[in-house]
Amino acid sequence: MSLESDPQDERDLDRATALIMVDSAAATAVTAVTTGIVLAAFALYLEASNAVIGLLAALPFLTQLIQAPAVPLVEKLRRRRLIAATAAFCARLTLPVMVAIALLPHNAWSLTALVAAQVVIGSLGAVTSCAWNSWVRDLIPEERLGSFTARRTVIATGVTLSVTILAGVALDQVALENQGLVFAAFFGVAFILGMISVAALARTPEPPMPPPAAGVNLYRLLRAPLRDGNFRRLILFLSSWQFAVNLASPFFTVYFVTQLNYPLTFVMTLSVVSQMANIGVLRFWGQLSDRFSNKSVLAAAAPAYILCIAATALTSQIDDRQLAGAYLIALHVVFGGAAAGVGLATVNIALKLAPRGGATAYIAANTLITSMAAAVAPILGGLFADFFAARELELLIRWSRPGEDLDVLHLAFNNWDFYFLLSALLGLYALHRLTLVREEGEIEHKEMVQQMMSEARRVVANLSPVAGLKMMHAFPAGRLMERRRRRRPEREAEQAALAEAAEEAAAGETAEEAASGGVPAG
Repeated sequence: MSLESDPQDERDLDRATALIMVDSAAATAVTAVTTGIVLAAFALYLEASNAVIGLLAALPFLTQLIQAPAVPLVEKLRRRRLIAATAAFCARLTLPVMVAIALLPHNAWSLTALVAAQVVIGSLGAVTSCAWNSWVRDLIPEERLGSFTARRTVIATGVTLSVTILAGVALDQVALENQGLVFAAFFGVAFILGMISVAALARTPEPPMPPPAAGVNLYRLLRAPLRDGNFRRLILFLSSWQFAVNLASPFFTVYFVTQLNYPLTFVMTLSVVSQMANIGVLRFWGQLSDRFSNKSVLAAAAPAYILCIAATALTSQIDDRQLAGAYLIALHVVFGGAAAGVGLATVNIALKLAPRGGATAYIAANTLITSMAAAVAPILGGLFADFFAARELELLIRWSRPGEDLDVLHLAFNNWDFYFLLSALLGLYALHRLTLVREEGEIEHKEMVQQMMSEARRVVANLSPVAGLKMMHAFPAGRLMERRRRRRPEREAEQAALAEAAEEAAAGETAEEAASGGVPAG
């Protein structure tokens, strides 16, 4: 395809989708190496303080503010592919710097260089994202958006899962003094994959943008989505959701390691479990998103996610360490499944509610505001960490009788437990904001749950080797009950006719018995 080509048929669109999937796989591998658990482990290897680690965690959100100047850049140049590929290429050039940081003796300058590299990666990534989101919004048809996002997220989650496992195994196999070689190898491979990602971006077709309005003004561009009442309500929901979630999620690892005293290997296992659950249900969420609406998916997945955050605080109440570990594993299965639905639907609903040809400003405004909310939450959490560490809330229900006191319920919340409970309360407010958003195709929550249960029964019937279980789930009780309700008038009329016929028959038999002297026939 030429540089300015526009996919005209299904074959071109399939090829464009394949190129995007290649970019997604390669770019996700780079992101997995330069962020998250691997980045935290690298910072600890460089003997970073908690303040530096906190700054590294905040940078991905703070650098999203770069999308503000990126919006007029995209609107003025109107070459989204060129902007995205160039920014991604420049961001990958920081990886050789990180290789040098890993190989050279580390000191104060190493941490400074690492922070600077993360600022560059995050800033250029924001520019890439600004151009890419608008580009894909115009490239992928709306009816394929849900399945496209689900497929892309499955690939990204699978790559992240593989990199996490590989990194954990590789770092556990070498001594601490030799881990620099492992990190250098990871960053070197990430550089190669980054170049593959750039090449895939450069070959992906770009539909032409519509003619720009007279003059390009940042304030005017961002004012349009904020004046759109429905999209403004969406931004308020996503902002409150990001604040609630990020008040707790950055501290999960700290909670598991410091308060619950679990090893880092177990924490990585929890991450793997949640990602596997994420992969397992993403296609299901994507199908529901395409069939109904993203808001309907959020109405089912978001409450489950909030419930999991609140339930995490109960882990500290379990005295048996093995039982607590099993509880966390089960909780992360639900966590991963719910996160898949929330992640897919939040991306999709923003893309869907943004108008075609003008998605750049809408997506950028949404990202800017939600990123600020997501960045403020962990900062406030860090500031109040010492305050909550010295507080405890105890709930005791005791039954007393002569000669015996029985503790029916004893809960003691302290330290990070408060963050999870507060996060869940704020999440309830975010769910309220969701009810105010309007999306075409949304259905009632009850109907959504019925569809989910129907799909679950189908899956159990397909997977279970127990024939009786298959028959139980295959029995259409719900349909029969519905049919019974609908046909009640006809059934009552039929029963009345049968009763009348029975009475006539009984009367006839009585007459025959009387005629025969009262002897029953037969």
